[in-house]
Amino acid sequence: MEESPGVIYDGNMPRSGHRLSRPLYEGLPWIYVICGATALVASYLSAHKGLSLAVGVLGFLGVLGGVVVLLRRRDYRAMRSQYGHQGSLSDLEKDSG
Repeated sequence: MEESPGVIYDGNMPRSGHRLSRPLYEGLPWIYVICGATALVASYLSAHKGLSLAVGVLGFLGVLGGVVVLLRRRDYRAMRSQYGHQGSLSDLEKDSG
């Protein structure tokens, strides 16, 4: 692998130019939970057994995935604040307040 002159590899993955806006990124787990809960309700109301099962499983996975992402994000921010990274405490204050 050839490196450009003057560029030092810092061990991080290369960043692509596409990033989500912060409000959208922070809201994604809640979107997963809401969509999953909606799918669970639709599954309950569906008259077709096969469709109800498929939508119910997808709904459960959506709710579970959203909760997992929320908890992992909270734990990651708490861990960073314990190790003294700048900017992490402001993230924690936003989550708790």
